[in-house]
Amino acid sequence: MATKHKTTQERPIELPVGLNAWLLDCAPAPGCKTCQANWRLLSAAKDDGNIAQAARHATLIRDHASGVH
Repeated sequence: MATKHKTTQERPIELPVGLNAWLLDCAPAPGCKTCQANWRLLSAAKDDGNIAQAARHATLIRDHASGVH
């Protein structure tokens, strides 16, 4: 029995407008080097189109700013 392989790529999933803004919504704590470093990494990932990595940095900023400061 032969296995059929899919030869076409599936269309990318379209996320709702504004979802990226919601995922990346955060504010680094003023004067915090950890928050500022994650903010730079978030910006770089966002510029590269890597929203998943940018969202991870946004989460780190939110967690750090609310838990440590």
